[in-house]
Amino acid sequence: MSLRPIVFHIFSKPLPYLPALALQEKIHAIQARSREPDKEYSQTSLSKSTHPDTLLLLEHRPVYTAGRRQDAQQLEDERLRLVKSGADWLATQRGGETTYHGPGQIVGYPLFDLTRMGIRTRDHVCKTQTLLKSYLHQRHQVPPYESSHTGVFFSETEKLASIGMQVRHGLTAHGFAVNITREPLAWFDQVIACGLADVKAASVQSVREKLDGKSPSLDMQEEKRVLAKMYGDTYGKEIRELQKEDGEIWEAVQEMEEIAAKAGEWHSAPSRV
Repeated sequence: MSLRPIVFHIFSKPLPYLPALALQEKIHAIQARSREPDKEYSQTSLSKSTHPDTLLLLEHRPVYTAGRRQDAQQLEDERLRLVKSGADWLATQRGGETTYHGPGQIVGYPLFDLTRMGIRTRDHVCKTQTLLKSYLHQRHQVPPYESSHTGVFFSETEKLASIGMQVRHGLTAHGFAVNITREPLAWFDQVIACGLADVKAASVQSVREKLDGKSPSLDMQEEKRVLAKMYGDTYGKEIRELQKEDGEIWEAVQEMEEIAAKAGEWHSAPSRV
C-alpha cells in the first residue's frame, strides 16, 4: 500500500457545480499523467508516480444532478421541472439517480489512486460508507440504521448521506454528500432522491432535534475538518492540507476558490410542504 499522504482542501465558499466538476477532471488528468508508462520499459511504474491522493471538502451552490441510471425522456422531464425552483440541473456520469447538493450539506470528493493503494472499487465505497456512519455516530451520536441501500440512513425512510462514485483506470471521482443543517431538506422535497420513493432526506440538525428536542449549533468548516481527519484514520495514512508546494493541483484549487468568490448569491430554499 502506498504511504503517500492524502492532501485535503476545504473550500471557503459554496462552489458552482460545473467548474467543480472541471476541477475534478483537471486533477484526474494530473494524476493520470504522472502514471504514464515508463518509455524505457513500456509499462506503468506506480511506485514512481508522484501525484498525491487528494480530498476536496466543500458545499455546492444549489444544484440537482442526475446519474447514469435514468433514460433521456426522464432526464428532460425532470430538468424542465427542477430549473423552475432556482437551482441548477446537470446530468453527470456518476452512478445512481437524481440527487441534490447545496449549502448546509458537506460534499466530499476523494480523488484517490486505488491501484496504487491496492484497494478495489467496492472496498473504497464500503470504506466511505463506514466512515460516514462513524462520523455521524461518534461526532453527533446519531445511530446508523442498517439499510440494504448504499448511503447512510437514520431510519428506513430517513436518509442522511449519499454515495456516488466513478472510477476510471483506478482513479476515483465524485464521492459522498452528508446533510448537516436543515437547509438542504426543502430542496430534496422536490425530487425522489436517488430513486427511493418512500425515503425522505434527513440531516444531522433535524435528527438531533428529534432525539434531543433542540437544534445543535453546527460549524460547517469544523465539520469538514473532522471528516478530513477521519479519512486519514480510515485509510491508515497521514493527511495534510494542500499547500503551494503541491504545484498544479494547488493552482487549480486556487482558481476554483476565485470562481466561487465571484459567483455571488444563490437562490434560497423553496418552502417545505
